[in-house]
Amino acid sequence: MGYEKEAHDLFLMQQAYGTMFSLTNKLQICGDNYLNGLTVRQYMTIVAILHLPEDETTINNIARKLGTSKQNANRMVGSIEKLGYLVSSPSEKDKRATNVRLTEVGRRKVVEGAEKVIDFMADAFREFSTSELETFWELLKKLYSFDGEKQDGFEETGLDISNADDEPLKQYIIQNFSRKRNRK
Repeated sequence: MGYEKEAHDLFLMQQAYGTMFSLTNKLQICGDNYLNGLTVRQYMTIVAILHLPEDETTINNIARKLGTSKQNANRMVGSIEKLGYLVSSPSEKDKRATNVRLTEVGRRKVVEGAEKVIDFMADAFREFSTSELETFWELLKKLYSFDGEKQDGFEETGLDISNADDEPLKQYIIQNFSRKRNRK
């Protein structure tokens, strides 16, 4: 009864899971250092809000977008609200829900943070080719859906700076990213 393949597969799964767990923590710690004043979790919460229709920025929808619990999303929104980057108001669609929106200060913080996030991404994924990034993303989506639930992620729009209004900023971001990305 040869179970060598199954034993090896189980070993690989355990190693992959352990690596993802510690990598997630490492990425959070390193990302927090790039953002100066916001945590990666707070920044991603803001990104999730920006990826939702304005009248659907409820805690439930934010939690779904982030793949977290309503309680975690509520805590995260509360911490960002204390910084003055978000405000809450009753939802017009659902009187039991609360919508959140970015303040003007919050919008400026997102713009400031975008360049730092791009620097972080360029550093974190420096050793990946475009083909490897595409494969990695596909594998992550495949793993995310292990329970039958597809990720309600950010891929519909992502950071598509090709549509940005500020041409000098767009050129600066692309040139800076390209310079960082190509300094292997």
